[in-house]
Amino acid sequence: MSSRNTLENFEVDRIIQQLVHYQTVSIIGMEKNVGKTTTLNFIISRIRTRYKLGLTSIGRDGETIDVVTATAKPRIYIEKGTIIATAKQCVEQSDITKEILANTCIGTPLGEIIIVRALSDGYIEIAGPSQTEYLSQICNELLKLGCELVLVDGALSRKTFAAPSITDATILATGASLSRNMDAVSEMTAHTVRLLSFDKLKNPHIMKLTEQISRVGIIDKNEIVKNLQMTTALDSELEIINSLSKDMQYLVIKGAVSDNLLIRLMENSLLYKEFTLLVADGTKLFLSKDILYQYEKTGGKILVLSPIKILCLTANPFSPLGYEFDPKQFLSTLRCKISLPIFDLVGGN
Repeated sequence: MSSRNTLENFEVDRIIQQLVHYQTVSIIGMEKNVGKTTTLNFIISRIRTRYKLGLTSIGRDGETIDVVTATAKPRIYIEKGTIIATAKQCVEQSDITKEILANTCIGTPLGEIIIVRALSDGYIEIAGPSQTEYLSQICNELLKLGCELVLVDGALSRKTFAAPSITDATILATGASLSRNMDAVSEMTAHTVRLLSFDKLKNPHIMKLTEQISRVGIIDKNEIVKNLQMTTALDSELEIINSLSKDMQYLVIKGAVSDNLLIRLMENSLLYKEFTLLVADGTKLFLSKDILYQYEKTGGKILVLSPIKILCLTANPFSPLGYEFDPKQFLSTLRCKISLPIFDLVGGN
């Protein structure tokens, strides 16, 4: 075996070995056409008979022509024995022989989601639910049917479905389609990894107290819990600021957190330096790099209740708009900014 083939097999094994410790893994993309479907097909082809595979999606994927950019995209190729949860219309249009295992009573624009077993190899389009609770339900059903690994194919900018409440771990795909500027792509990707990788709150007692907070709340230094009367922190910055006090220990927000909240905290009160902002997980953070840097640099602290496990990144140096990066340089640039395994499954590095 040549040294090149040995290296390629080693890289393949590194990806597959990371998957074996998890039951559910999502594959999410920074943007359309970053190689997410290529990553999915790569994993499916390498797993083969090693594991009983389940497959579903958030939203729609696997179509021959990208419905946003009208460019050709890879199709999803599955092997005999794979169990798939997808919309009825997608099953009818697939070229696989299949056995219907279950009806879910979950509707989509393409019909009810049904669970089928592939009795032959072939191509299929996957259209799953758009609601978090339905996707969790489907993943659980696939595991009950004996799947050892369930892959969830993400959709356009739907990073929410990397949340630990949905899957055990995630793979992030990035690529040249984000920008013609390689450094800009690397910066955007590194910032996304940063947002998804915040440390977990280590105090189990405080973790238990946060269960009393429905959406937005405060835990003071005496560990007294107060729910704030708002359904979301978005556009509620003034009410939150008016609720701050010197004896605060944690500000708990289980929904989205935007730049506006951090800006208002820094502008209107020095108290933000005294408490920790607790969020559900990194997918709830919609923060720009500059604002996050300023908040932390001036003393602001952020922790999450549930950390996200990013297994690795895949990098696509090619854009469907006709430009490309040097593959080796792209990988090198990403690896200088991100301390995770990064693979180019399109360019072969």
